[in-house]
Amino acid sequence: MAQFDMKDLPALPLPDGVTEDYLDCTSSCGLNYHVLKAGKPGRPLILFCHGYPEGKPQREPIRRQLAFSWRKILPAIAAQGYYCVAMDQRGYGRTTGWTQASYDEVDLTQYTMTNLVRDLVCLVYKLGYKEVKCIIGHDFGAVSSAMAALMRPDIFKATIQMSHPHHASPAPPLGDEEPKPNVDIQAELAKLDPPRKHYKNYNSTPTAAHDWDNPSQGLYDYLRGYFHLKSADWKFNTPHPLDSWTAEGLKEMPEYYIMRKEHSMPEAVASNMKGEDASKTETWLSESDMKIYCQEWQRTGFQGALNWYRAQTTSTPQSAKDMLLFAGRRIEVPCGFISGKQDWGNYQQPRALDGYDDANVVKEGCFRGAKMIDRAGHWVQQEQAERVIEEVKAFLQTL
Repeated sequence: MAQFDMKDLPALPLPDGVTEDYLDCTSSCGLNYHVLKAGKPGRPLILFCHGYPEGKPQREPIRRQLAFSWRKILPAIAAQGYYCVAMDQRGYGRTTGWTQASYDEVDLTQYTMTNLVRDLVCLVYKLGYKEVKCIIGHDFGAVSSAMAALMRPDIFKATIQMSHPHHASPAPPLGDEEPKPNVDIQAELAKLDPPRKHYKNYNSTPTAAHDWDNPSQGLYDYLRGYFHLKSADWKFNTPHPLDSWTAEGLKEMPEYYIMRKEHSMPEAVASNMKGEDASKTETWLSESDMKIYCQEWQRTGFQGALNWYRAQTTSTPQSAKDMLLFAGRRIEVPCGFISGKQDWGNYQQPRALDGYDDANVVKEGCFRGAKMIDRAGHWVQQEQAERVIEEVKAFLQTL
């Protein structure tokens, strides 16, 4: 695989007040971070963590990065007196130092939550800080932001999750408890009529990256459809809390979450996009931006990004052991939740959103509330950027 000097990559087309930089953390966590910055160093630090698939694993020169999803947010929050930094996380973008390997050869311990939080700690120190005013994350980045605050509350002083609520860490059984039988949710979903499967499990399979790389409808139509179906522009996104982590409970979710068993993700998108006007999403994701996304993914492929799913959802032994370190641990810093009102991600883990009001999950008095933004689905910081800015400002004022 060809290697590229990051200095040879074209500059990103960034809005006024946002710059890009590289921070060499190879001596600590092994990464050479690519970051976008807004505001003045020395001011209180705010970190922004991206989700999937708004970023791209790096293999060749590209024009836009995953941190670009925060383009409308960074300068507005920096203007409030903060130093804002959005990073390309391990496995993505222009950040290098992670192993580029095939499905069978990748070392998934690189993607355990303890290692991903370690990456963030090293970045904070490289920036010249020992604490972060607030860490904000969207989608999988929301998991990073919650785990960072849970694991190192002395560094990450506050946290906001977007589109993916935090839930309690797993715990080993107490000695006087009867072991609870594990529910094989995949087997139960397969018994439905028609048979179904969970998208996280699908994204962890050996064939998922090939499917994402080679959609039959073409990459542009596929990604446009994927963004459309998970946005407020798809009229069938009317989410509500689910009763239970059972096949019967989960089957209420759309097929981009609980897929037909026979479908790949491109097939699921094609099936649900029949008769849809995909151009509706162009109001917040332009045709030119989407074409650039496609050009990037065609060069890079999806496997690096999908490794996050594999490490967290396929019972990677080291990941499971690491999380037992935090059994009974709760978030004890101010935290908030911001999401689109039309985002099923709020409820994909039954009762997770209720956990913010559970003193065993979040310390009493720390939760600042859930803000559901109307006319926004999963891509809330792009679909309704101004509303997100308002809510982030309001949260920061409570600190």
